[in-house]
Amino acid sequence: MSDQLRASDAGSAAPYDALLLLSFGGPEGPDDVVPFLENVTRGRGIPRERLKEVGQHYFGFGGVSPINEQNRRLLAALREDFAKHGLDLPVYWGNRNWAPYLTDTMREMARDGHRRIAVLATSAYASYSGCRQYRENLADALATLAAEGVEPPRVDKLRHYFNHPGFTGPMTEGVLAALAALPEDVRDGAHLAFSTHSIPTAAADTSGPVPDHTADGEGGAYVKQHLDVARVIAAEVAARTGREHPWELVYQSRSGAPHIPWLEPDICDHLEALHGAGAPAVVMVPIGFVSDHMEVLYDLDTEATAKAAELGLPVARSATVGADPAFVEAVRELVLERAAEERGEATEACWVGMLGPSHHVCPVGCCPARAPRPAAAGVDSPYA
Repeated sequence: MSDQLRASDAGSAAPYDALLLLSFGGPEGPDDVVPFLENVTRGRGIPRERLKEVGQHYFGFGGVSPINEQNRRLLAALREDFAKHGLDLPVYWGNRNWAPYLTDTMREMARDGHRRIAVLATSAYASYSGCRQYRENLADALATLAAEGVEPPRVDKLRHYFNHPGFTGPMTEGVLAALAALPEDVRDGAHLAFSTHSIPTAAADTSGPVPDHTADGEGGAYVKQHLDVARVIAAEVAARTGREHPWELVYQSRSGAPHIPWLEPDICDHLEALHGAGAPAVVMVPIGFVSDHMEVLYDLDTEATAKAAELGLPVARSATVGADPAFVEAVRELVLERAAEERGEATEACWVGMLGPSHHVCPVGCCPARAPRPAAAGVDSPYA
């Protein structure tokens, strides 16, 4: 294990000539909400009236998801950091579900002459929706360019960064700040609820490379990676405070049909259980999210916080990494690490925890979809 080595303090990004920040996207006004949700749910046959009901979460915040503004901040921070460290690598931004759309951004990058693109997805873990689907989106965009007569560039997705200290470090600082915000008389006994997006258990079991697929009840890579991050943060918090805080991995934002099993326990159910067991306070730690987007603002800051207030249970919510300087530095390191790897140079990845660094190139069968579709940035990519 190495938690100190950096790929390079300053180095070349060759063979890459651009970085793409690839994200989910979100509405930026009330008129955008239903069209955005139509993009998200396309092909599922969900009636427009139902989408209007779901959209109430967004309407409660003026119809604006904070994710786009968060990405603008990260984009600006990356550009500033790269320039400061002499890394000549332009940074672009494209979304899956809202403007700037991925295909439009890829078209712009190709027309700007970029031929080898590194891709940072705003999802730190292995799963279909957090990795494979983004790779499918990339393949769709490249196919569109080819159909338009534009030569598609090569795209390489950076490895999962869930256990990079530039991701876990800011999360740890957030937990310490949240603990300090709790009333002093309940602070020492506070429990930590590490929260992430629930997904169907079938998708969790098949997440990651084939060797990680399991039906042992623990889940595949998605669950294992989150548990590893939670252990790292909990251990560091204990080392920094001198107290071990009980913790559990919990889930939020379930959106599937009731008859399909999804990962549990739900955060609100967990708060009820902790209250019933006499826990004095809880810190909600959104380790599954890179920024404070709608799932954080509504499901944790609104819904779960209201449940805690109903129970009379003191809670605090820790910060996501957002555009924290340590995370921005981690992105630069990931780019340089992958670039050195592609040049055939010896590198040692920077990581913490027990699982080791993730693969650079997704193998065949990694995070499979229910219906196979072409995916870029993998061993089986049609655009290698």
